[in-house]
Amino acid sequence: MTSVDGDIRNFIAARYPTADIGDNDDIFALGYVNSLFAMELVVFIERHFAIAIPNDELRIDNFRTVKAMTGLVERQLPAGGAGR
Repeated sequence: MTSVDGDIRNFIAARYPTADIGDNDDIFALGYVNSLFAMELVVFIERHFAIAIPNDELRIDNFRTVKAMTGLVERQLPAGGAGR
């Protein structure tokens, strides 16, 4: 079984294989995210983790780092982590 942060990190690494991105690195500030990749992140997270991200959670700060995205996913998963 894989971890939420590992799955997110793998998705980013598939797009940017040479990037060494830590859990707290701001992928927007590092220049890895444009508007298209931001939407790809949203779609990936919703599909991969079988969640719907509410409009009030669609804030840039929830997608800046692997850690922030992991927190977002964990907040949306049903109790017990079921959902994928």
